[in-house]
Amino acid sequence: MSREPRIDAYIAKAQPFARPILEKVRERVHAVLPDAEETIKWGMPAYTIGGKIVLITAAFKAHTALNFWRGQELESSHSSVGAMGQFGKIRSVDELPSNDEFDRLIREAAELAANVPAARKAKHPPKPPAELHPDFAAALDKSPPARANLEASPPSCRREYLDWVAEAKQDATRQKRIATAIEWLAEGKRRNWKYESC
Repeated sequence: MSREPRIDAYIAKAQPFARPILEKVRERVHAVLPDAEETIKWGMPAYTIGGKIVLITAAFKAHTALNFWRGQELESSHSSVGAMGQFGKIRSVDELPSNDEFDRLIREAAELAANVPAARKAKHPPKPPAELHPDFAAALDKSPPARANLEASPPSCRREYLDWVAEAKQDATRQKRIATAIEWLAEGKRRNWKYESC
């Protein structure tokens, strides 16, 4: 195990109460993961396996923080997951988990980092398929060029027309939109064709 000089410097500059906490974390990580690499991430000591973060520590004026990178997936008797990590604000070595629990958490976090990619949440849930209003379907039946252009359009363009017609609250508004849509589709225009050259 090679020690990262920047972590040595970080610990040396930390408040006196924080130094033993940072050293204890470092000691436990290397006892459990002899191949762990030390680095600085976002200005804080970090311990990695194969370039993937296992945990990060940080020292502040009145407390330290310990954050397992995928801590929400670990089972721990300490469950204050938040900005200060799974253990909240740590002010003394006694507030760290027992060696057995800490070692288990380090092992599990390393396995997560090395083997399982983090599940990504979808930014937006998928939209339900757009429905063709019966009146619009009847108008398309009467205009084969409009139907052909609608069917040849990319899905997003089809959705724009279908949603535009379906969102009309009054029948008169819907009929006006259907007439306009048929005209534009017959000419091969997209729903927002007026804005394409902007």
